[in-house]
Amino acid sequence: MFQVRIHGRGGQGAVTAAELLSVAAFLEGRHAQAFPSFGSERTGAPVMAFCRIDDRPIRVREPVMRPDALVIQDATLLHQVSVFEGLCPGGSVLINSPLPIGDLGLADVITPGRALTVPATALALRHFGRPVPNAVLLGGLAALTGCVSIDSLSAAVQERFPGELGAANAAAAREAYDHVSTAQREEQAHAQAD
Repeated sequence: MFQVRIHGRGGQGAVTAAELLSVAAFLEGRHAQAFPSFGSERTGAPVMAFCRIDDRPIRVREPVMRPDALVIQDATLLHQVSVFEGLCPGGSVLINSPLPIGDLGLADVITPGRALTVPATALALRHFGRPVPNAVLLGGLAALTGCVSIDSLSAAVQERFPGELGAANAAAAREAYDHVSTAQREEQAHAQAD
């Protein structure tokens, strides 16, 4: 079973992101579940959402405590909330930030090569004019982990948001997918050179 925990702030679409990821898995013929966890439902408050993906029916219903992957939609949460708690050894981390991972001061908490950043808010603003990074980050997650294909994710996004908004979100997700794929190739080339 592949488990994802998404950390964000109210209004950034963390719950929708988990739902989109589960729909992408369904489109691939797999089993999935998505659900949120939040206290006060106000814009800007920290929220978490969870997604599980498996080839077999999923019976467990509790929050994801040992995620295989983390998506952090707001880099300000890195030092305010225990976002890395329970991350499986070698787990993947994707952070919405224009800064490279080395500039975020996380060397003591993350595994090199399994954590990347993507400027998701900037991509969202450029593609559809709103600072909502959820679908964009899922494109990066698809590249980083291979948990779903970018085609399934694009289909899920366009099913949820028909018309121009869906097309723009899917295009932003594909750009994030390409961004992360390129970053992974560069890291691999750098590691081989050392």
